[in-house]
Amino acid sequence: MDFIEVYYSPKQVSCPDSASPSPRKPAWVVADWIAQDFPIGIVEPLPAIRAQLAQAHSQNYVDGILSCELMNGFRGRQKEVADSLAWTCGSLLSAARGALNNGLVACSPTSGFHHAGVESGYGYCTFNGLMVTALALKAEGKVRRVGILDCDQHYGEGTAEIMAALSIDWIRHVSQEHWSPDDAKPFIDKLPEVVRDFADCDLLIYQAGADPHINDPLGGFLTTVELAERDRIVFSVAKSIGIPVVWNLAGGYQEPVSRVLEIHRNTMAACVAEYV
Repeated sequence: MDFIEVYYSPKQVSCPDSASPSPRKPAWVVADWIAQDFPIGIVEPLPAIRAQLAQAHSQNYVDGILSCELMNGFRGRQKEVADSLAWTCGSLLSAARGALNNGLVACSPTSGFHHAGVESGYGYCTFNGLMVTALALKAEGKVRRVGILDCDQHYGEGTAEIMAALSIDWIRHVSQEHWSPDDAKPFIDKLPEVVRDFADCDLLIYQAGADPHINDPLGGFLTTVELAERDRIVFSVAKSIGIPVVWNLAGGYQEPVSRVLEIHRNTMAACVAEYV
């Protein structure tokens, strides 16, 4: 492929009163990738519609969040945040469609999904875009099975909760702690096998979290070099088994934020090296 499709709109950016950089990060990351002269193409995503959000969450929760009657995952009721959420989920869903269309890879520069449950948002997450995306694609008949490889430092209990509530058996959900809790060598050694286990899926959603970094205040156990190797393995193995990958950013809380941007820059570099 000639370039990596990055599904981004300024409408997915918001500025809640929160210590988390996640809602602001898409703009910073995209600007950094452009400054690095990566071969990327910015594609305007479609926002997720209310009915798609309600496939993963209760209708009352969706309506309450979008009307700002309920607190979002940042523990506030800002309209700016509520307005951004359909675009955040829509970025991942649009990128997933892009990866399925080109058969290789696409990127959604988004965070803030996996802690959101059926009718709850916390941990800087409001709507679970991972599940919104998987359920929308399934409803559209675009996939039979979906893999979720969650390499954020923290367990995606919201993803697990939604899967359990809907009795879903067609999503393979694997978090990094499943095979290597805070130990770099077994994590790296086992990762190729973990990725190969998604071979029966039509799409792999890969959360390339920055918070597993050893210096992250909410992480971590991997060095910058080890995180880059993580990304290289995921992309190379996924390509070798023929499964399209849509990837997003997930957590990262180091200061200054340039340290987080470096990790996300390395993920894009690994993606470019494998696919372009």
